[in-house]
Parts: sequence; C-alpha cells; structure tokens
Amino acid sequence: MINRPAGEVFKYLADLENLPRWNYAIAETQKVSPGPPAQGTVYLQTRTLPRPMQETLEISRYEHDRLLAVTGGFGDLEGTSTYTLESNGTTTRLTNEIELAGRGLLRAFSGLATASIRRAVAQNLDVLKNLLESAAGTP
Repeated sequence: MINRPAGEVFKYLADLENLPRWNYAIAETQKVSPGPPAQGTVYLQTRTLPRPMQETLEISRYEHDRLLAVTGGFGDLEGTSTYTLESNGTTTRLTNEIELAGRGLLRAFSGLATASIRRAVAQNLDVLKNLLESAAGTP
C-alpha cells in the first residue's frame, strides 16, 4: 500500500527514467523513443549489478492508472515486470509480478536466483513507497 493516489503512482512508474531513484542496481535509464511514455516506448538502461551492463526495456502494456508492464533485460535474465495498481481513493495497492528466464546457458540456473530476486524486488518497492510518500508534502 502506498499512501498516494493511483494516478500519481502510475505516472511515476511509467516514466522509467525514475528507476535509478528507487532501484539500487540501476545507474541510468534513458528514453530513446520520442514522446511521452506509452505502450511501445523503448529505454536504454545502464545496470551496475550483478555486473555493469546495458539493457533495453520496452513498455509492453500501458493501461493508464491501472497496469504497466515492462519487457526486456533484467541483468543476466530477460522477461516482463508487471505492475498492477488498485485505487483506494488516496491510497494505492501496488502489486509487482515478474516473469524471468535466463539467457543462453543461464536458462537452466535461473530458478536458483528466485529468492534473492524476491528480496531485491521487495527492497526496491519499499524504497519506491517511501520515496512517493515523502514526496506527498512536496508541491
């Protein structure tokens, strides 16, 4: 639960250039498509963990204030991260579902990373919640 309206949470999430502010493994995310974020918008991302690398992300689903899905590289894995937002007036229930698969030889070992990925995602979502709620008093 985030003590912010769904519209504000969605707008922040949909601008993937905000990712480095709440995901400690990301150094930079830059939009390479013209126009505002929408389905099909592509981003180039520089990751620092698990090792320095660049990856491409694309907004694969964009349902204003309700659902955002991002598909592409997630470190040594690839997949889709889907954010579902449920509005409760001034609060938002944010759910994140991630489907990942290893690339190449990592495909066989991708299941082993599940527990550490869950912990990292939970940490990142806590940072996102705190960031958005602390911004509540900012004009």
